Amino acid sequence: MTYILNLETATKNCSVSISQDGKTILCKEMAELGYSHAEKLHVFIEECLKESKLTFNDLSAIAVSQGPGSYTGLRIGVSAAKGLCFALDLPLIAVDTLQVLASQLSITEGIIIPMIDARRMEVYSAIFSSKLDKIREVQAEILSENSFEGISETIHFVGDCAEKAKTVLTNSNFIFHEEIIYPSANEMGALSYQKFLQNMLEDVAYFEPYYLKDFMVTVAKK
Repeated sequence: MTYILNLETATKNCSVSISQDGKTILCKEMAELGYSHAEKLHVFIEECLKESKLTFNDLSAIAVSQGPGSYTGLRIGVSAAKGLCFALDLPLIAVDTLQVLASQLSITEGIIIPMIDARRMEVYSAIFSSKLDKIREVQAEILSENSFEGISETIHFVGDCAEKAKTVLTNSNFIFHEEIIYPSANEMGALSYQKFLQNMLEDVAYFEPYYLKDFMVTVAKK
């Protein structure tokens, strides 16, 4: 059996899960206005292992959300993951944060656009098919009334940007799933397990989070 410890700290949600052969068996998480990841992360790790009746020696790999997201949150998660990998001699798996967020939504048609709030009207986003195949890579962009206007399919938006996004994204094919806000380690297990099976591992010494600081400026049409 393959047990993977999954760490998700890219947003306000500090989340830890343990998966067995791709299925989450336990998840601990907390989303707070103030980032408390440094205090909560290792507590959640210990609680997950204890309640799963596992030890660090039972783990096959450590998976971490690679970003984009909060600079501080990503640093905390990646530092913890790398430290555990070094100490336990375990492989490191990096999972796309936006794919983790998109994985919370199950649809049969249309596309999914997960968005993570940056600041003002800026967001980190990507585009996935209903089967979670990536259609467009991660971008940092400024939302406007022209964003995503060339897409005729139904677009399902998830993430913590709904309130501000709805002020400019008003097309009839736009659907906001406001109950899905933050990426969670609960959805990481299937993604990290597939990477483990395909030997898609990171170099523990040199791996860095995906911060994605540059933004695309969209010029409004007149």
